[in-house]
Amino acid sequence: MSAIKLQGNASNTGTSVLQSANISTTVTQTLPTADGQTLGYLNAPPVGTKSASYTLVAADVGKYVQLTTSGAIVIPASVFVEGDLVVIYNNTSSTKSITCSAVTAYLAGGTGTAVTSATIAIQGVVTVLFSSATTCVLTGNVS
Repeated sequence: MSAIKLQGNASNTGTSVLQSANISTTVTQTLPTADGQTLGYLNAPPVGTKSASYTLVAADVGKYVQLTTSGAIVIPASVFVEGDLVVIYNNTSSTKSITCSAVTAYLAGGTGTAVTSATIAIQGVVTVLFSSATTCVLTGNVS
């Protein structure tokens, strides 16, 4: 069993050293400081409210997009990588559309048949999980 040693620093800058007990290689990693930053995606910061068609971008990873009025989402291909997540929230009293533009998309728990578009339910939340740059799965309040 290998162990990892976490070693802080005297200046309290948030930089720590992780080192395996079995090898001599040292990796320096900057961790959040006490000013309210979080480690990982413990919260989902907003991309912003979209009232027109919006194409997801790489900067949206780990965030949520809120749709209002005539908002809609386009999921492009070759922008995201395996493990990327984007959350979409339909904050309206009508369904909204997701267009899967040149990306192979599946509905989680579905038939395994790729879809070219999907519908987000009223007040629905959908998570888009990318398994590659050209493939994603839609899960949540989506059909």
